[in-house]
Amino acid sequence: MTEHPMLITGGTGKVGGRAAAQLGAKGVAVRVGSRSGDPRFDWTDHSSWDDALDGVKKVFIVPHDGEKLTRPFVQRAKELGVERVVLLSGRGTDVPGYAGEDSIAGRTHIDGEDAVRTSGLEWTVVRPTWFAQNFSEGLFRDLVLGGELRLPAGDGAVSFVDAEDIAAVAVAALTQDKHVGQTYELSGPSALTIGQVADLISGATGRPLRYTPLAPRDFVAELVAEGWPLADAEDYADAVGPIQRNMDSRLSQGVQTALGRSPRSFALFVKEAAAAGAWRHQLID
Repeated sequence: MTEHPMLITGGTGKVGGRAAAQLGAKGVAVRVGSRSGDPRFDWTDHSSWDDALDGVKKVFIVPHDGEKLTRPFVQRAKELGVERVVLLSGRGTDVPGYAGEDSIAGRTHIDGEDAVRTSGLEWTVVRPTWFAQNFSEGLFRDLVLGGELRLPAGDGAVSFVDAEDIAAVAVAALTQDKHVGQTYELSGPSALTIGQVADLISGATGRPLRYTPLAPRDFVAELVAEGWPLADAEDYADAVGPIQRNMDSRLSQGVQTALGRSPRSFALFVKEAAAAGAWRHQLID
C-alpha cells in the first residue's frame, strides 16, 4: 500500500466509487470522502476538511454543485501539504452558449477549473460528457423504469461516456506524472440519440422503452405537476438543453490519449448493466 492515502471527495458516487475501487485494486491506500466516511468529509462543513486531508498528498475532487467550494478546498489542501489534484469537471465549461448563465454546474466547474490551474499544485482536469450510468444509476433511471424517456432532447445525439472510463482516467492522473497539466475531454466512441438509447436498452432488457421528445416548457410543467420546485425543474431542463442543440454529439479523444485504448461503448455498458440487474424486475410492463 502507498504511504500516503489518496482522498476522493464524493467517494461513494458514480465516478468516485469506481475510482476508489480501481485504486484499491492497484494497492493504493484510498480515503473515501463522504459524510459517512471515517474520517468524515462534508463539502458544506469546512470543519470536516482537515481530518479528511490529514496525511494526503493527492486528491481526486468530485465537486459540490451549486456552491463555489472547490477553490477554498484546494487552498486548504495546499496548506496541509497536498501536492496533486485531479478535478472532475464537465463538457462545455469553456464553450459559449453550452450552459445558461444561471447554470449551477457551469458556475461550479468554471470556478473550480480556475482554482486548480492557479493553485500552484500539480493538476489535471477531466471533462466528461454525459455519463452512460445516468440511465442505470442516476438522473434518467426512473424514466427507464417507467418505460418512457420523456425529455426535452429533440433529435440531438450524445457521445455518452462510461463512468468506468472516467474513473480510469482519474486514476491514471493520480498515479502517473505524465498527465500533470493536462485537460482531458472524455466521450464514448459514438454518438447516440435518446431514441437509439431507448432501443438499445429495450433490446437488452426485453422490455419496451420509448422516447418521447418534449418542449422544454412542457417538460418543466410536468415536473412541477409531480411536485418539483420550479427552479429545480428549470435547472433540469437547462441541463438537457445542450442535447437538443446537438452540442453533446462531438467525439473526444481523451480516453485514448490518457489510457492508450478506445473508450467503452454504450452498447457494452447496456449489456453489462442489464446482466447485472440494473433494471431487472422493476421495469413497468
